[in-house]
Amino acid sequence: MKRFVIVVLDGYGIGAMDDVPELRPLDRGANTARHIFESVPGLRLPTLASLGLGNAMLAADPALILPDNLAAAQSCIYGVHKLAHCGADTFWGHQELMGTKPKKGESAPILPRLPEIREALEKAGHRVRFYTGENENNRPCPGILIVDEAVTIGDNLETDLGDNYNVTAALDLIPFEKVRETGVLVRSLVRSSRVIVFGGLGVGLNDLLNAYESRNGFAGINAPHSGVYSRGYQVVHLGYGVNSKVQVPAILEKAGIPTVLIGKVADIVENHGKNIPGVDTAEVLAETARVLDSLEQGFVCVNVQETDLAGHREDPGLYAEKLMLADRGIRDIMDKLGKNDIIVVTADHGNDPLIGHPRHTREKTPVLVWGPELSMNLPKEGNYTGSQIFLGERASLADTGAGVTAFFNAPPPEAGIPYLKF
Repeated sequence: MKRFVIVVLDGYGIGAMDDVPELRPLDRGANTARHIFESVPGLRLPTLASLGLGNAMLAADPALILPDNLAAAQSCIYGVHKLAHCGADTFWGHQELMGTKPKKGESAPILPRLPEIREALEKAGHRVRFYTGENENNRPCPGILIVDEAVTIGDNLETDLGDNYNVTAALDLIPFEKVRETGVLVRSLVRSSRVIVFGGLGVGLNDLLNAYESRNGFAGINAPHSGVYSRGYQVVHLGYGVNSKVQVPAILEKAGIPTVLIGKVADIVENHGKNIPGVDTAEVLAETARVLDSLEQGFVCVNVQETDLAGHREDPGLYAEKLMLADRGIRDIMDKLGKNDIIVVTADHGNDPLIGHPRHTREKTPVLVWGPELSMNLPKEGNYTGSQIFLGERASLADTGAGVTAFFNAPPPEAGIPYLKF
């Protein structure tokens, strides 16, 4: 019996991707890990350091001088992930990790698509009307749709404008499954990277409309201001061109291997196994350790979201606090692993709190691999330097997902080349 655990430190990049000057100029110089160490001189992450965090940082940026409070490990298995998706996105980062080959969606305001969406919804029996707010000069702003007096359809204002559209609902007024049906219809008509369908309890239509905002031709509901996150929050992310049947959870399900998703990954990856949502860093990692107490065989993936949230707040001190909690939690998970088990610590993108903006940063991410007897299963093509084993710069996060299915002798996912042989 064997288990494979992935810990995703959300937003923990180790250096800007080479294509940043062309794709995301504002991310020039981004290096989440380095900047946090430099900002918090007393920061110590003994578990991550022993797994090879410093080694991975040097591999991602050979010109880097490691901070005084971080040394390269003498014995570790490490590598670097590049991002195959074109942006820096939690949803797409996790789809990649699960073995998806990212497909580029269109980036544009939803406004030109609203008439077609309205017509399709009305044909499906919904009541639909336009809503147009007013700016401080009392001039009309771009519109959004109101559906069945309980749901709004507009641009996502929390990520890169134009990439994602939101279907936002007051769940006291409409069941979430009905909202999801609306989202699926919208998804069928647009080519945006994501259609995010979500809602909460304790809010009404006026709460949603009071959170209406418009920015440079984009318009939508400011989700945090609307109150939908406060109680009874439900969400599903519908990605462009995502086929869950060729992802790790579906492949393992067909092979009879249990899958447990914990934290934000449970919200954004389709899984018919066990899903345990959560945000608190200590709790989601403690839950992972508890799951391992009863799981004899299977795949577990946990997302540590609070690191990413600290990046959005541009607060390196808070980010460091969450990393210290994660460092201890990862050690507790490692203590639960037996001789046939593997843990991989990685990230989905960067979120440098000192880059000068509050959004994700397009960065490479670490690949830190550990198992009590893992050295017996290393590929011959690995780069061996003493007891330091460099797995290379991987072309996609999907290489980790491909490694999961290979570990369980299951068919490969849509994309990825395993860096471990079994």
